[in-house]
This record gives sequence, C-alpha cells and structure tokens, in this order.
Amino acid sequence: MKINTFNAFRSRNYRLFFAGQSISLIGTWMQKTAVSWVVYTLTHSKFMLGVTMFATMFPSFLFSFLGGIAADRYNRYKLLLLTQIVSMLQAVLLTILIFSNPHSVWGIIILSVLLGIVNAFDVPARQSLVYELVDDKKYLPNALALNSSMVNLSRLIGPGLAGLIIEKFGDDVCFGLNALSFIAVIISLLLMKLPAFNPKKDKINILRELGAGMTYIKKTPEIAFVLGMLALISLFVLPFSTLIPAYAKDIFHGTASTFGVIDSVIGLGAFTGAIFLASLKPGRNLRKILAYSTLIFGSGLVLFSHCTVYPLALLFAAIGAFGMMSQITITNTIIQTTAEASMRGRVISMYAMAFFGLQPLGSLIVGFVSQYIGMENTVLIQGIMALIIGAWNFNFLRKYEKRNKINKPLHAGQAESVIALELPDHKAAGVQDGY
Repeated sequence: MKINTFNAFRSRNYRLFFAGQSISLIGTWMQKTAVSWVVYTLTHSKFMLGVTMFATMFPSFLFSFLGGIAADRYNRYKLLLLTQIVSMLQAVLLTILIFSNPHSVWGIIILSVLLGIVNAFDVPARQSLVYELVDDKKYLPNALALNSSMVNLSRLIGPGLAGLIIEKFGDDVCFGLNALSFIAVIISLLLMKLPAFNPKKDKINILRELGAGMTYIKKTPEIAFVLGMLALISLFVLPFSTLIPAYAKDIFHGTASTFGVIDSVIGLGAFTGAIFLASLKPGRNLRKILAYSTLIFGSGLVLFSHCTVYPLALLFAAIGAFGMMSQITITNTIIQTTAEASMRGRVISMYAMAFFGLQPLGSLIVGFVSQYIGMENTVLIQGIMALIIGAWNFNFLRKYEKRNKINKPLHAGQAESVIALELPDHKAAGVQDGY
C-alpha cells in the first residue's frame, strides 16, 4: 500500500485529537512566549529567564515517574482529559493574576510550577494514547511525525500571534486566549469513541513498577542510547531557547513582536523538520537521520550565536530548529515503535524525564553562564556540544550495527526483530502483541 504524509488521518479518533490539540497548542505557545517576555521585561535578568524555565519543567521531571505509572495503570483517556481541564484552570488563574497584578513575577513562577506538575501526568498519557488512536499500527510513525508537525505549526503561529497581541491588547488578553483554547481539545476528547478500558487488577507497587521500567530500558540498548542522547541534548543544547527573549531585546533591539518573530521562525524550521519526517518512506535509516539531525542542530546554533544581521540570524535559527525537531521526533519514534505496550507509559516517562528534567537544569546553567561570558558565546558553546554529541551518535551507530549484524537500516517495521535480538528474555510473540 502506498504510504503518504497523512495516512494517520484515516483514523477518526486521531483526526479529532489532531484538530483539538492544534488549536490548544497555539494557545500554549502564546502563553509560553508571553511568560518569557513579561519576566524578562520586568527583571532584565537572563538568570530569571532560566528560573522561569526551571519552574515550568523541573516539576515534570520530579513527577514524571508517577505520570508514567499512571499512564500504564489507569485509563489514559480519562487521565488526559483531567490534565487538560486542570491546565485550563491554570491558564485562567494566570490571566487573573496578570490582570490584577501585572508585576507579580513570583506569582507567574508559582503558577508555572503548577503547570509543570500537570505536564508530568499529561505527557505520558498524551503520548501513549496516540498508539490507541491509530487504527492501523503501521501508521504510528506517521502519526508521531504529524504530532511533531502539529506542535511546530503551533509554535510557528503562536509566538508571532502572541507578540502582536501583547503589543496591541496586553499580556492578560494573551493568557486569556490560551485559557479559551483548551475548550477545543476538551471537546475533541469528549467526541472520541474508544474501546472500554480494562483496568489492571494487581496491586500497584510503585518501587517495583519503577524498577521494572529501568530494567527494561537497560535490556533494550536501542532505547537506552537514544534516551541518553536526548538527556545530553536537553541539558547542554536545548536551553538555548531560554536566551531568545534577550537576543530579541538586546541584540536586535526589538519588542515583543521581534521575540515572537524569532520564536515563530524557530517554529517554522521545526515544522519543516517534522513534515520531512512525516514524508519519509519506510526503510529509511532513522538512526542515521538522527545523527545527521543533531549535526544540523549544532551547525545552526553555531551560525546563529554571533550573527547580528537579523535576516541571516532568522535563517540560521530556522536551520538549527530543523535539526532540533528532527532529532527529538526520531527519538520519540524509536521509543514508541520499540517499547512493549505494557512498558510504553514508563518508557515515555523516562523520555519526559530526560526532556523536562535536564532542560530546566540546563536553563539555570545557561542563564548563569551567559551573565559572565555573554549569551553569544554561550550559544556558540551549545552548538559545538551538539556537534560533539552528533559525532558520538555516528560512532555508536557503527558499533551497534556491527554488533547486531544488521545490514538493513532500522525503521519502524523492523523494530520487532531488533527487540527480539536484544531481549532474549522476552518471547517474540509477546513483543509483537505490543504492536
């Protein structure tokens, strides 16, 4: 059967999910842009930008294990519905705060912590639910790539829209529109028709569940490596985005719209990367594309770091974002198509830990270091580190293929055979049942 870019849309539930999330995520990116701009405008501190990022993401790291267990044990659909409702309430509270006390930086940070806790449960539930929304499982990689396209199309639209709204109507209106955007995703979830949920009846032992998840990852090298690589990228490279408000204001002497444009261009590059991945035909070597994507990410940051010509800086930012999103999406695809169904929530929670846990720590480091060596040199170093990580990926890939005697490229359709090779303790039939 011919594969095209939108095969996942054949599933009604996935179409509803995609439509609702697309609207909600535009609001999410509007809020993210507004929070960063408000904090930097009020404090003029790059370190406080790092603190804000830390407040949003570190709670996700702390609670992501529990979120993964909840996604494996309980009804993922109901869990996602609950997290979306609570996220909407957080956006409403943020709107009221900014309207009544526009200078409350610490109020913003406290509400950011609340959102981070909610995301710890939202991400594993949302990511693992995608598997259930796609009727034909061979279209799962396509669905995951389309998810990335959706996120980055929202990032393309949201920040630019936020910049205009902030300048024309004020910060509180921007936050209020985000609260309204959650209505779309809640309606889309309520319209879905899913099979009845069969709860697990055995008693939950959190420590045992966590241990089983860690053991599974250790016995699955193809998952362990990409998680380790994502952890390094999250700690040392992804926090470059923390400094974008400072670039807009101090390097390009711009306003909220300038920040919105830069963030939107980053979204454009990431969206292009996601569409590229969604269009790949089966049989492409995802691991090799992962390595190349990391090199592209690093090259874009190196070129962007000291560029003072605004149009060129936008181009370099887009190039870096193309590699960034390709790297993140392929990591997610490998995890989703390799993990057993019974372990998927916990494995995704590890993905969330690497992504949400180390990035805020990196943001604090980046905010602190940039105060002393300058943000341009900080971003330059981050780009160089991405190049080093990409080279390390190529080295691992060569050893991995030699060790497992794999002559054909790894892609989603081959995941079962790879797991069977790497996990002799699991029966191949049991692994296939996970698909």
